[in-house]
Amino acid sequence: MLPRMSSSSVPAPPSEPAAERIEATRLIPATPAEVFAVLRDPQGHVDIDASGMLMDAEGEPVSAVGDRFLVHMDREALGDLPMGRYDVEVVIATYRPDREIAWTIEGTIKPPLRHVYGYRLEPADGGTLVTSFCDWSDLREDLRPFLTFPIVPESALKGTLGILDRTVHRRRARAGDGSGGGTGAA
Repeated sequence: MLPRMSSSSVPAPPSEPAAERIEATRLIPATPAEVFAVLRDPQGHVDIDASGMLMDAEGEPVSAVGDRFLVHMDREALGDLPMGRYDVEVVIATYRPDREIAWTIEGTIKPPLRHVYGYRLEPADGGTLVTSFCDWSDLREDLRPFLTFPIVPESALKGTLGILDRTVHRRRARAGDGSGGGTGAA
């Protein structure tokens, strides 16, 4: 059996069932802790979003499965559905510090769709190998005929990883600038 589709794998032949997961991977020259700090921060999600849908977020950095935060969305950025602006709650489904974070979305559709977004982090030579994914294999059966997945294309996952790289780098640079400055001599 072929592995699920990723940015580095070959699509399954037509006789295979359609993929219900997309992935993109990038080496980011930072520690897993530096990358994870962005991913557990609600504003970090907005900062790295390449889809253009995430407008702002409210809430504290997450620290456990079940934690939640609010995201203000604008679906018009995708141009696929006339939903305009709306809010969703991100609900953490997987939380392994510096290794993996994943979440489901609770929003305007009740009960939720049950699709999952997330990141896996693996220490690697030169930094952290970060895999971004979207998995809709548990999507509600009653909604499958009406929805097209993935909502966010693989190109947006790749773009988000590039922005994540830049964001981690900028946070590191800001942490080193003016935070205590000087020699510390008394």
